[in-house]
Amino acid sequence: MDDQAPPVDAVDVDVLLDPADWATEMADVTRRGLQEDPPWVPPLWFYDDEGSALFDEITRLPEYYPTRAEAAILAARAGEIAERTGVDTLVELGSGTSEKTRLLLEALELTHFVPFDCSEGILRESASTIAREHPGLAVHAVVGDFHRHLPDIPRKGRRLLAFLGSTIGNLDPGQRQRFLAGVEAGLDDDEWLLLGTDLAKDPARLVAAYDDAAGVTAAFNRNALTVMNRELGADFDADAFHHVAHWDPAGSRIEMRLVAEADQVVDVAALDVEVHIPADGWLRTEISTKFEPESVCAELAGAGLVAEAQWTDPDGDFLVTLARPVG
Repeated sequence: MDDQAPPVDAVDVDVLLDPADWATEMADVTRRGLQEDPPWVPPLWFYDDEGSALFDEITRLPEYYPTRAEAAILAARAGEIAERTGVDTLVELGSGTSEKTRLLLEALELTHFVPFDCSEGILRESASTIAREHPGLAVHAVVGDFHRHLPDIPRKGRRLLAFLGSTIGNLDPGQRQRFLAGVEAGLDDDEWLLLGTDLAKDPARLVAAYDDAAGVTAAFNRNALTVMNRELGADFDADAFHHVAHWDPAGSRIEMRLVAEADQVVDVAALDVEVHIPADGWLRTEISTKFEPESVCAELAGAGLVAEAQWTDPDGDFLVTLARPVG
C-alpha cells in the first residue's frame, strides 16, 4: 500500500447519479437526437477510456489553444481571484482530473474542495489525488449531473463555483439559460461563479482547432460511434464517416460532424431506432459556442448574475469571467 495515499475515509463522496438512471437518461436524449433532422447525439459518447486519452492528446496539440489559454489566465489571475472573493470553499463543476484547478487550489486559502462530475471513477481518483497533495483540505466529491443536481452541492463555507474549459459552450442557448439560472439560485449573495468561455475569432483558426493536421480530433469524433456500437448495440461503420468541423456563423459555434461517405442505414438496437443518413448527410456529435465578452455579460445578467471582472490571455483567445448574484 502507498504510505502517502489518504485513508479511504479521507475523501467524502456523494453519489447522486444512479448508474441505471443515468443510462436511461442518456438513452432518452440520444433517441430524441437521432430522430431529428439532421440527427445529433450528446457529446458524452466521446468519453470512454480511449476517447478520454484522445481528448487529453487534443489539449496538447499546437492547433488547440483553449486549454493553454485558460491555464495562462488562471496562473496570472489566481491571486487576484483569491483577493476579490475571499472564499474558503471551491466547487469545480465538471472537474474531471482537476488539472487546471490546482492553480486555484494553490492561490486560495481553502478549507473545502468539492469536485463535481458525472464520471464516478475519474472523480474518485482525482479527489484522492487532491486530498493527498493538500493534506489540510477537506475534499467532498459529488457524482452528479449539473442539469439536475446543482441544488444538492454541499453548502460548506463561502463558495466559488468554477465552470471552466468553455464547457458551457457545449450547451445550446436554452440549456445555458437554465444552467445559469440554477447557479444563481444556489449562490448566496457573497458567493461567486468563475466561468471560462472561448472567444469568437477567425473561423479558420477555430476550424483548425477542431480539425487538427494529425487527425487526432477526427479519431476522437469517430470514437463516439465505436462507443455507441458497444453501449447501445448500434451498427455504425466508423470507417464510412469522415470528420468535419463546421463553423456556423449564425449560432457563433463550431459543430462537430460525422459526414456519411455513402447512404447509411444504422440500427441502434438498444433504442429501437433506425437512422437513415444519406450520402453527404451528417450526424452532429457536439457544438462548441464561441462568445464575445459582452455576450457573456448579457447571458449572466439574464440569469441574475453580474460580471465583476473579466480577463483574457495575452493573445485574447479565451475569457475568464468572475461573477456574483446581483443580490
